[in-house]
Amino acid sequence: MEKLYKSTRGHQQPLDFYTSILQGIANDGGLLVPAFPFEKKDLNALLDLNYVDLATEVIGSFVPEDAKEDIRRCAQGAYDSGLFKEGVVPVVKAGNEYVMELFQGPTAAFKDLALSILPRFMTLSLKKKGENREVMILAATSGDTGKAALEGFKDVEGTCIKVFYPIDGVSAIQKQQMVTTTGSNVEIIGIEGNFDDAQTAVKKAFGSAELKALCDQHDVFLSSANSINIGRLIPQIVYYFHAYLSLVKRGDLKMGDEVNFTVPSGNFGDCLAGWIAKNMGVPVHKFIVASNKNKILTDFFTTGVYDTHREFYKTNAPAMDILVSSNLERLVWFMVDGDSEKVDAFYNQLNTSGEYKVDADTLARIQKEFTAGYQSEEEVLANIKDCYEKNHYVLDTHTACGYGVYQNYVKETGDTTPNILLSTASPYKFPESVYEALTGEKVDVYTAIEKLHAFTGVEIPYPLKGIKDREILHKGVIKRDDILKTIGDRIKEL
Repeated sequence: MEKLYKSTRGHQQPLDFYTSILQGIANDGGLLVPAFPFEKKDLNALLDLNYVDLATEVIGSFVPEDAKEDIRRCAQGAYDSGLFKEGVVPVVKAGNEYVMELFQGPTAAFKDLALSILPRFMTLSLKKKGENREVMILAATSGDTGKAALEGFKDVEGTCIKVFYPIDGVSAIQKQQMVTTTGSNVEIIGIEGNFDDAQTAVKKAFGSAELKALCDQHDVFLSSANSINIGRLIPQIVYYFHAYLSLVKRGDLKMGDEVNFTVPSGNFGDCLAGWIAKNMGVPVHKFIVASNKNKILTDFFTTGVYDTHREFYKTNAPAMDILVSSNLERLVWFMVDGDSEKVDAFYNQLNTSGEYKVDADTLARIQKEFTAGYQSEEEVLANIKDCYEKNHYVLDTHTACGYGVYQNYVKETGDTTPNILLSTASPYKFPESVYEALTGEKVDVYTAIEKLHAFTGVEIPYPLKGIKDREILHKGVIKRDDILKTIGDRIKEL
C-alpha cells in the first residue's frame, strides 16, 4: 500500500511522504494528514529497543516500505550524536505522577525531539525527489520552535531558514538563544505583534500567488519548520511509546495497563502526536490538555466552540500564548472521520467570522478521549512551589500548567490511572518566574539562573551555560504587516 498524505480540506491531490515534507502545508490552506490507517504496533516487540531503534520502527510506519534504513540513519544523526542526554527522554517519578523530560536536547525544550530530525527528513526528501532548488524554511515561533529549528537547519546544505518571533512575546532566555544563533543560512526577525500574527503570515506565504511567482523566478521553494509540517508531528509520536515502555520495563506498569498523559498545549501538535500513539497501540485512558489563561483550547474541549474573539494575554508561560492552534484542525479532521467538506466549512467559518462550532456527536467523541483545564499566572507560580516542596522537583512554567490542571482533574474525577506529565522545557528557560515562585524574590534573568542553581542544585543545561555573554547577531525588527513583503525580499536575494 502506497502511503500518501491528503489535505484536511480536501482540495489537493494526495502527496507521497517526501513531497509532504518538502511542501510543508497543503496548497489549499489545510494540513497534511495520513491517507492510510495507523499501523498497530506490538508493544512487546518494541520493549527492549533503544531510542534510535524505537524511532525507526514508529516513524517507519509513515514512510515508504523501502525507506526504513534511511529513517534509521536520520534517527541516528538526530538522537545518537551527543546532542541529547543518554536515553534521550528520561522519565522520572515526582510524587504521585511521572514526568517525561523532553528538554534534554540542544536547546533545552521539547521541540528538539522533532526539529533535530526534520532537517534530515528534508535532506533525504530533496535527494529522493531530485530537487535542486534552494529550500527556504519559514518558521513562526512563540519561543522554543525558533531556536530548535535554527539549530536543526543551520548550515544544512541547500536550505536557508527565516524565523519570525514576537519581540515582546518570548522569554528573555528564548530571545537570547535565537538572536545569538550562528550559521551562514539563518535569519531571525522580530515582529511588532504576537505569535498568531507571525503564524498566520507564514501560512499565507504558502498560498500567495505573488510569492509563488517569485519562487519560480528565483529557483526557490518554501517549506515550513512549524508543526504544520507533518515531519514535525511524526517524530513526536515516538516519545509516547518510549515513556510507556520505560515504565513497563522498570516494573512500574504491567504491559497493557492504561495511563493518562497530561500535555501543556498551545499549538496542539504535542498532544495530537500522543493521540496518534494511542491509535497505534499505546494504552491511554485520557489526554489532559493544559493551557494558561489564553484558554481557547480549554473552552473548545469543554463546549465544542472554537472562538478567537477574546483578549490575548502575555503570560509567564509564553509558548502557550496562542489563539490559533493549528494542529487542532488535524484532530477535528480525524474526529469527523476524514470529512474534508466539514473541516473546510469549519475553517472557512473561522476565517470569516473568527469562530466555529463542532456538532454534538463530534464533541462527544472528542470528550471521550480528552479533557482540558487551565491555570492562571498566579496558579502557575504556586504549582512550581508546591511541586518543589512536596517532591523536590523543579518545573518550568508550562509544565507547571500541566501539573496544576492534573491535580484539579484528580480532585474532580477521582481517577487513579497513572499519569505521565510532559515536561516541555527546562526551568532555566524561564528562570525569573521559577525563582520567584520558589523564593518570592524578583531578580533579573541572568541572576535568576545562578540563584536558581544555588537554591535547587538542579544542573544548568549545557545549551544555556554562558548564554549571557554570547554575541547578538540578529537585530532585525519589522511590523507584522510587513512579514510577507520581507519573505519576498529574501526570496529575491537568493
